[in-house]
Amino acid sequence: MPRGHLPPAGHIVPNSFAGVGVAASEDPAVDDWLIEKLEEAQLRNVRLDFTYGDPEGAAGRLLDRLLARHFRVVLHLLQPAEVARHMTETLAQDVWRQFLVQVLDRYGDRVAMVEICSTVNRMRWTGYSIEGFLAAWEIAWHEVRARGLPLAGPSITDFEPPWTVGLLALLRQRGLLPDIHTNNLFSERCTEPERYDHKVFGRSLASLAKVNLAKKARLLQRIGRDFGVSRLFSPAAFWTLPRIERTLPDSEQKQADYLVRYLVLCAASGALEGAWWGPLVCHREGLVDDGVLGYPALERITHYRSVTGALADFRVRPAFAALRTFNQLIPGATYLGRLNESQDLEVHAFRNATNLIHVVWTINARAAALADIYAGADLAEARCIGRDGEELPEGPTLATEAPLYLCWPASRPVQIRPGAAILPGVRLHRHMAGKRPYFFRAEGLRGIVLAEGADEAARLFAALSPGKVVPPTRQASLRHARNAIWTLPNPTREGRTLVLKQPVRMPLHKRLLDRNKPSKALRSWSGTHELLRRGLGAAPPVAWIEQENDAGRKENIYACEYVSAEFTARELMAAYATGAEEHQGLAANDLYAALGQFLRTLHGSGIFFRDLSGGNILVQRQEGGELQFSLIDTGRIRVYPTGISRSRRMADMVRVGNKLDWTGRARLMEHYLGKPMSGFQRLQFSLYDLKVGLKRRFGRKVLKRLFSSR
Repeated sequence: MPRGHLPPAGHIVPNSFAGVGVAASEDPAVDDWLIEKLEEAQLRNVRLDFTYGDPEGAAGRLLDRLLARHFRVVLHLLQPAEVARHMTETLAQDVWRQFLVQVLDRYGDRVAMVEICSTVNRMRWTGYSIEGFLAAWEIAWHEVRARGLPLAGPSITDFEPPWTVGLLALLRQRGLLPDIHTNNLFSERCTEPERYDHKVFGRSLASLAKVNLAKKARLLQRIGRDFGVSRLFSPAAFWTLPRIERTLPDSEQKQADYLVRYLVLCAASGALEGAWWGPLVCHREGLVDDGVLGYPALERITHYRSVTGALADFRVRPAFAALRTFNQLIPGATYLGRLNESQDLEVHAFRNATNLIHVVWTINARAAALADIYAGADLAEARCIGRDGEELPEGPTLATEAPLYLCWPASRPVQIRPGAAILPGVRLHRHMAGKRPYFFRAEGLRGIVLAEGADEAARLFAALSPGKVVPPTRQASLRHARNAIWTLPNPTREGRTLVLKQPVRMPLHKRLLDRNKPSKALRSWSGTHELLRRGLGAAPPVAWIEQENDAGRKENIYACEYVSAEFTARELMAAYATGAEEHQGLAANDLYAALGQFLRTLHGSGIFFRDLSGGNILVQRQEGGELQFSLIDTGRIRVYPTGISRSRRMADMVRVGNKLDWTGRARLMEHYLGKPMSGFQRLQFSLYDLKVGLKRRFGRKVLKRLFSSR
């Protein structure tokens, strides 16, 4: 399927495309709450796991309530893992058959389909052997068929075609194929739903194989058709918050982003009857947090057995509103296609009876100017709906990682601009609390301003643009060398101070070498946003503004908020290097421990700072003595998808430890590494010391002073 990664156009998204898994609680009041929330979201499609003892318990009570309210229920029948381990034995088979007869006779004619087994390719979770699974499946197949009910299964989890082909082949040999082929089509392991899966053929071949979510769904559908099962359904998938939090602390916001992006791509594939979320209520992956911490004893993708939290502790997450909005806009619509060809930007079009709907987003941390995607008249006429269903009275200026719905009357023709793409070099922390990004392009200038509203953003753009503000003299600047850095009262917030940075000297060779690089202001903006989106401290950004097509490379300004700090790490390290064990009440080992942990987190998040001198690390004591670090001068940062290499880590560490004596270096590195510093690492410090010494003795600043003195 060489072009299988491109979703086909022209299919209708099924009305039952969106659904969610539910479970019962011992508290009957939870039933009422669940049904109220489902009806609020207009979600009529639910999946309920049902096992031994459930007909007489809380799950049976909930199932009766759902069916009485005419919900479309996928009844997922499964066995406890301890029973599944004995399914080759006659006694276990008889108990399974009796359970099936009891449940199917009571509920079979009122449910949408009967699903058998789950995550059968995870035998440690389910308890099945291949022989045990086949025995359980054959018994269920005959009982479901005898009642003329739709049968779904075997619910392989993740994209694992050898399992899909193998199990369907075994079932076909025995004449036991399902009506609906089910696969829990996760995309979590790719991190982002749009990514080519690097775990199929490896990172180096991922872009060649192009196995993305659309291609996975289409390949699974094709495999099913090869075995005579043309219907494909994904009954459960999710992103767990701990997995997101490995790199991004805004896990609940990212969960909501991923949910919409995942569902839109699944709908675009044209291969799936439905792509449903997993648990509605649970702490790790639910759309509602039940307040129960800790890892579950049983994987919920295998068996979502119950809601364990108290109703008073329930908290609805943004992902619930995101699912509600998708469900209200997309199911039942005709998919018109992916409208752009560029990578990192997604524009998908749907049309229903009343609206033309475009769903627009970028991959994480990127941004695209909507004016680069649409004509001005189309943007002016669009009704803009945010990811969570909120009407946006101020027309947005950017497409970001949080999906945006643009709606027009169904009859309106809307085309996107040729070559629509992301803004090159721009990184954006989309989920900064209290602020929204506003893109400007006017009078040869462009940039992004973070503000609470459009009026404030426009005032900041006008006040901070190159030419409107001029760098002060050397004496009035915080720094004045290659760049001028100075403070300025915030023109929109009385009593607040901004720090501005602008290049004042750009040698000819730098103008030539950097002509294809982002401007210095944009590099500072993007580096800061990459830190913040990983939960790392940095001076809050306010604006990046630059002159377009600036050959001199100096007409660009970066503005951030002024951050007060007690110390820089350089000041503290210089004091400790003299042998002092504390400086102004701050113990040396407290700094080494906190800084070592901070830097380990920095590098583990994929950040290679490249200019990690002590002067660029601001230190502030919090209440209780905890140290908070903020990084400045972020323009040289490089970002990697996973933790950075040892060589890059040491390149940063030798810089930050340059002012320390060897005892201090050893203590800092032990806190950073979790073990003593090696001889090779000592050699790296020594080589950097030599480099710094030579630079101080023979560097360009020394030569400049030498010739100027003559």
